Amino acid sequence: MFIGVDGGGSKTALILIDREGAVRAMHVTVGSYYLTLGMEALGDMLSTAVSALLKKAQVSADAIEYGYLGLPAYGEDRVATAQMDSVPLRILEQGSFVCGNDMICGWAGSLACRDGINVIAGTGSICYGERLRVTARCGGWGELFSDEGSAYWIACRGLDLFSRMSDGRIPRGPFYDLIRQRLNISDDLELCRHVYVTLAGDRAGIAQLCPLVVEAAAASDHAAIAILEHAAEELALLVDTTRTQLGFSADERVDVSYSGGVFESVAVLKHFTAVLALRGVYRVCEPAFPPVIGAALYAAKRSGLPLSEAALERLRASRDEVEDALRS
Repeated sequence: MFIGVDGGGSKTALILIDREGAVRAMHVTVGSYYLTLGMEALGDMLSTAVSALLKKAQVSADAIEYGYLGLPAYGEDRVATAQMDSVPLRILEQGSFVCGNDMICGWAGSLACRDGINVIAGTGSICYGERLRVTARCGGWGELFSDEGSAYWIACRGLDLFSRMSDGRIPRGPFYDLIRQRLNISDDLELCRHVYVTLAGDRAGIAQLCPLVVEAAAASDHAAIAILEHAAEELALLVDTTRTQLGFSADERVDVSYSGGVFESVAVLKHFTAVLALRGVYRVCEPAFPPVIGAALYAAKRSGLPLSEAALERLRASRDEVEDALRS
């Protein structure tokens, strides 16, 4: 059996599948961004989550043939990366797993481990692709100065938009009243308390304001629409740059897919697809599987025992069930 862990800023999903493509168990827990949790708490959380997953499947850790743990910010700090590599040893045996960046989960799920590019826009954003065993990543430098097109990035631009509407620097649109209503703000400056005190500037908490920008855009707020279109253009730029890094020829058509909550916005996905269509060299594909299944598929690949087409077909039949479990 193969275990897949798709870590994220807001939540972490785990899945256990067997060689025949049957989903044996799933588990969803809190985010696994070590810069928010702390490394010790990350280890505790992963140990508890893996134990819960195995308990649901009624199997022991020695039943795991291989596992892949995709963790946010993996590979971006050599000291922290070494610590993350050892964290699973609390519950999994040495040599039965590998850790890596969660971007690989999105690529492996969306494209079922085939050559192409995947862009992730969840709490943060990053792009990853593979071609003939060559790998490349773009973006994902963190929320302070990168993560373009992510939920956090969109939310921050939404907060900026509200402040400008409040001051009168730009005309007020639907977003202004929406923020006041949803956050129960009677005085506009109370937004500062909500962000800095209630949310304590928390990355995941701020990112959860992104849907308000999406809702305002759907209500024809032109400034909110512009934010979402800018996000889509930034995400398309990540794809273009990753394509160049991978060495695709100028006229070679490349499969591109996507993952993360930002793409649940019809406006973002539509504009992202339209921008790439103008290039004439991309084939935008609906994700084959969610990232958590991608993590398990990548575990199977790394073990030297990739799933058969029949097993993949069985997994496809479970896709809706898995996605419903992720939303609950």
